[in-house]
Amino acid sequence: MATPDAWPLFTLEGRVALVTGASRGLGLAMAEGLAEAGATVVLNGRDAATLDAAAQRLRERGLAADVEPFDVTDERAARAGVDAVVARQGRLDILIANAGTHHARPLADWKMEDWRRVMQANLDASFVLAQQASAPMMRARDGRIVFTSSLTALLGRPTIHAYAASKAGLASLARSLAAELGPHGITVNAIAPGYFETDMSANLRKDAAFVERMTNRIPLRRWGQPRDLAGVAVFLASAAGAYVNGQQIVVDGGLGTAL
Repeated sequence: MATPDAWPLFTLEGRVALVTGASRGLGLAMAEGLAEAGATVVLNGRDAATLDAAAQRLRERGLAADVEPFDVTDERAARAGVDAVVARQGRLDILIANAGTHHARPLADWKMEDWRRVMQANLDASFVLAQQASAPMMRARDGRIVFTSSLTALLGRPTIHAYAASKAGLASLARSLAAELGPHGITVNAIAPGYFETDMSANLRKDAAFVERMTNRIPLRRWGQPRDLAGVAVFLASAAGAYVNGQQIVVDGGLGTAL
């Protein structure tokens, strides 16, 4: 997967991918896309039963899926989880660090424990996972690391201060890691979704006026579906994206470019 000449474009046959936060939503959609491209996907989340059910649905489609349950905010568990994937699968070629959390409150109501909890899940955990996953990738001199950032890394929105800051931090972390890991054959990028129909946006979508306002601002006139991220994940994980490094790719239906 080091160069497009060395590996067919868009195929992930023989590759192993760990996707965190993959029991549902964006993580599961990206994992499904990687599996459809030929990868063995290892689904991560905190609930083993939910992961097993998701993996079984993929297997019923003839796709290769495994599970590795752990809490990404537990550093020891996260490092052990990555090592367990490598030990069981024999390699780790792709990390999609997608797991995260959200908190929305007016500025005056924020508590530092809320700030720290969001930063730990969204930024700290991704750093730990990238650090641990990069070791076998460096030995192989080949690998892909992808963070799930957010359009809020570029455009502000009231009340979600730690979320926006953590996602902007991921975009910067991708650039820093790309500069360091590139010489080892590893690319590091971020995907920045806009407004998607997921569990995380469920409360937002209860506000019909907000949904209508945002839909009218999106040139494609719809919110994203989790499946809309699958192709971007495959692109960045495959030889097709071999020379894309240190970038943040926005997937928002054009919202960030529309006046």
